Amino acid sequence: MTDHARERDGQALALRLRAARDSLGLTQAQVAAELGVSRPLLIAIEKGTREPSPAELVRLAEIYGRPVSELLRPTPPPVAIGARFRAALGAASRVEDLSEVIVQLEQQADNYLDLLRRAGAEAPGRYQPARSISHLDPWQAGEDLATEERNRLGIGDGPIQPLRDVLEIDVGLRIFLLPLPRPVAGLFVYVEALGGCVGVNINHPSERRRWTMAHEYAHYLANRDRAEVTPVTRARQRSESERFADAFAANFLMPRSGLSRRFHELRRSKEGKVTPATLVQLAHAYGVSVQALTIRLEDLRLIQPGTWDKLRDNDFQPRAAARMLGLESGDHASDALPLHYRLLAVQLYADGEITETQFARFLNTDVVGARRTYQQLTETGDVSEDGSPQVVDLTEASG
Repeated sequence: MTDHARERDGQALALRLRAARDSLGLTQAQVAAELGVSRPLLIAIEKGTREPSPAELVRLAEIYGRPVSELLRPTPPPVAIGARFRAALGAASRVEDLSEVIVQLEQQADNYLDLLRRAGAEAPGRYQPARSISHLDPWQAGEDLATEERNRLGIGDGPIQPLRDVLEIDVGLRIFLLPLPRPVAGLFVYVEALGGCVGVNINHPSERRRWTMAHEYAHYLANRDRAEVTPVTRARQRSESERFADAFAANFLMPRSGLSRRFHELRRSKEGKVTPATLVQLAHAYGVSVQALTIRLEDLRLIQPGTWDKLRDNDFQPRAAARMLGLESGDHASDALPLHYRLLAVQLYADGEITETQFARFLNTDVVGARRTYQQLTETGDVSEDGSPQVVDLTEASG
């Protein structure tokens, strides 16, 4: 290794050690005490002017809850996500609720960057410059931008069923499903070299997760300079930024023209009547909750204002109604990690660039779970002579 390479790796290690400490909100004095060294010595380590000994590095990894191999990666870490969320939140109690999951998001973003480095690849998506909406009405800005994005992506005005695929592959968002506290729907932070990173509550129903993805997409388009935390509850005095993001989500998931056309077609098929079953069918088609669909139809003046309140007061049960109509979505959380992330890990493992243990660590699972994921992502729809699924040998395929 050249002197320049050693200096570069040493600087990357220093940056990683400081970022790991920042993400946990620890002071230099606290870490120095845990490490058993003076604060000036820890400062020197974080500046890169003093290299930690192997024993010190192992102890620092224990303090930060990180593998030594992660701290020794030859590239700088993503921007300190934890520090940015603390600045955005302010309230200490909310930070404590989110601290562990924010560290998890930070590590997964770092892992994604490491997979891209190892594979010599770039993250998918078509980069879009941030849009300014400060001079516009939030609702109008949300509708205009949603229409513009649908046109740019060439997806027309119909329902978007593979929404996550569109946002991850075509737009370039990195969507992670995380065990967020139930009152939190999602997180957003922009990371240089990776793009917009979105955390979605894995414990929420699929319809809620789709809304959250679209909501955070709006933050990526217009407010990417700051980290965002999206609560489930809708406070009466919401910021313009949140009202814009909700308007964008409503218009992106349920565009005015397409929804109006499908609503009228469905009403004609039912001899002009609009029943709760009509709302359940439309909500299922668009992959949104009956509440979101009904409120959207109210906003478009296609049904009477207050319809949702009446349904709720009459104890209407949307999920029970969906079951009766045979429209259950089989609500189960999809894979927590982005598809492109998982495909990179599979390819690197197949090529022998990472070990099975490393493969499992990238997938946040054990060896058995990693083998299962490998099989799932390398199976084709073809069947062999004995009737079993064909498995693509990625090692041979890559030549």
